[in-house]
Amino acid sequence: MTTATAPTPTVADEVHTTDERLARLSPWKRLLVRPEFGALAGAVVVWLLFAWQAKSVWLSWQGTATYLDTSAAYGLTAVAVALLMIGGEFDLSAGVMTGTTGMFAALFAVHSGLNLWPAMGLSLIIALFIGFLNGAMVVKSGLPSFIVTLGTFFALRGFNLWLTQQVTNQTQVTGISEASGYDFARKVFAADIVRIGGVGFRVSILWFLGMVAIGAWVLLRTRVGNWIFAVGGNRDAARMSGVPANATKIGLFMTVALCGWVHGMVVLMQTNRSNVIEGVGQEFFFIIAAVLGGCLLTGGFGSIVGAGLGCLILGMTARGISLAGWDNNLYFLFLGVILLLAAFSNEWIRRWARTASRPTVKVPDVAETGSTGATGGG
Repeated sequence: MTTATAPTPTVADEVHTTDERLARLSPWKRLLVRPEFGALAGAVVVWLLFAWQAKSVWLSWQGTATYLDTSAAYGLTAVAVALLMIGGEFDLSAGVMTGTTGMFAALFAVHSGLNLWPAMGLSLIIALFIGFLNGAMVVKSGLPSFIVTLGTFFALRGFNLWLTQQVTNQTQVTGISEASGYDFARKVFAADIVRIGGVGFRVSILWFLGMVAIGAWVLLRTRVGNWIFAVGGNRDAARMSGVPANATKIGLFMTVALCGWVHGMVVLMQTNRSNVIEGVGQEFFFIIAAVLGGCLLTGGFGSIVGAGLGCLILGMTARGISLAGWDNNLYFLFLGVILLLAAFSNEWIRRWARTASRPTVKVPDVAETGSTGATGGG
């Protein structure tokens, strides 16, 4: 009589019984795979660099208020641009939207006699329509958003110059401070929210932080955030799984326009005039901030908190170079270097973390695989 031979475990069996979904990452690895990790590390390095170079000026309340205000100016639109990039699209008209919305609000208030608040409301409606038009053209035509919004950028820039010259014989609109409703509008968009050490911190910083908080919450805690990640990763697959892909993308373009309007109102109230070329060229800084924050150019991955940290890096760099007494021409050199470093380091960290998260497969010893198991006789 013989007993049954025990089945011999094979390499395939070992692989099958190990599920990558059950693998646990260490806290350090979990930190590294976060998209905003690189931006956080970069912000710390940049702050320490200028604390060393600019010393007491950088560490003063005046220096802090200066770079925070500049960071907020980038972030008012960059947060929405980051959301759009996670959704897999670009908007090169994001910069010119600042001047466009300010121009319409100023023209309605100064040259049409409207109260400033209805004038700003009409400007907001126009901005949202432009955002809707951008999104509709992208999803209906199938053309790259880079091309569509580049066309919008040039169209708006030309129209803004033509309209203001027709109405005012110059490229700016003045007299905002004399419009009805100005005092309250300035408190909302341009006043100092707090003074520390005799230095005022503008309300635009609060607007920026609020946008980061809302954007992060939407992206990570709502169904809309899941839709954004889905359409950015694979639009067709998202649509087949029931995600309203077209509506999501159009909504993202309108969100960029909305944030561009807020940026335009902040600039309008801070400067008391509208300059139609305001914001032109800043669309690239918005994209850079998003990339520094961990957003992929291909979509489907990124962080709003990371984009906010990317804006902080830009603001600290812009002000730190002048406060440290460096040549201002070094700003673009510095910007290019940190952009390349961020892009390469983010990609390397993601690949490393993806590999490190895979559990090690135990390969049975040759002697074990050759064993036939226990047998008996009688």
